[in-house]
Amino acid sequence: MGIVMGQNNYGKADIRLVKVFRDTERHEIKDVHIAVAQRGDFDAVHVEGDNSGAMATDTMRNTVYALAKDELTSSIEDFGVKLARHFVEAAPRAASIRINMTEHPWGRIEVNGEPHDHSFVRGAGVRTAEVVGDGNEFAVEAGIDDLIVLRTTESGWAGFHRDRFTSLPETNDRIMATVVTAKWEYGGRVDLDFDALWESVRNQILETFTDHFSPSVQNTLYLMGKAVLEGYSEVERIHFSLPNRHHILYDLDRFGMENENEIFHADAEPYGLIEGWVERS
Repeated sequence: MGIVMGQNNYGKADIRLVKVFRDTERHEIKDVHIAVAQRGDFDAVHVEGDNSGAMATDTMRNTVYALAKDELTSSIEDFGVKLARHFVEAAPRAASIRINMTEHPWGRIEVNGEPHDHSFVRGAGVRTAEVVGDGNEFAVEAGIDDLIVLRTTESGWAGFHRDRFTSLPETNDRIMATVVTAKWEYGGRVDLDFDALWESVRNQILETFTDHFSPSVQNTLYLMGKAVLEGYSEVERIHFSLPNRHHILYDLDRFGMENENEIFHADAEPYGLIEGWVERS
């Protein structure tokens, strides 16, 4: 029985890049974590120890910082396409490149009601993107992670299957809280206004989270995805991962006190996890 090298890739991960735009007195910043992965003809590197034609991961790191000076001018998706195109051309053995990016949002600190020109505070959630390409064709994916949302009412969980191990009571009035992780695919288009699209999709997700009675996290997942696909033809499909961060009504009866849906225990784990794609038929 022969032994061969299977699918593989290598690259540089957790490249922490901050760029300050100083062309005006009102500064802008980009705070991005980047991972580069190359896939190609690397069998000889693994099997024979022949490193010829293999780009050092240190070179990949240096390239990201060097290209950021002139090429990181707008969206992280656009920068990812430029990085992928560069690495395919520069790395002799690379056939395709995957660029993963996480952008941390910063908002301006307000002083006397006015946003400061060069002082910032970290915002909520993060922006994610992935670009995979061979230099000619690219697949672009955008997303959101670590976006914590909560609604205090108009949510329930009732009518579900019960068996002898079921102890959960039904309810039509509960806190629903989750941490939104979403990703959506643009397909092969690289000529889009990725910044405007990301902001619009994020806002649509948040608006839809609020605008209906939710009988389940599952139903809300579908409605958020449906709203995005109906509103934005550029999005081919969208995936959500929504942990159900349970808030359990705390028992105050033992103290002779009523708890009228006011005092809750935020239970960290275990938690329900609801995931799925919403797609065009």
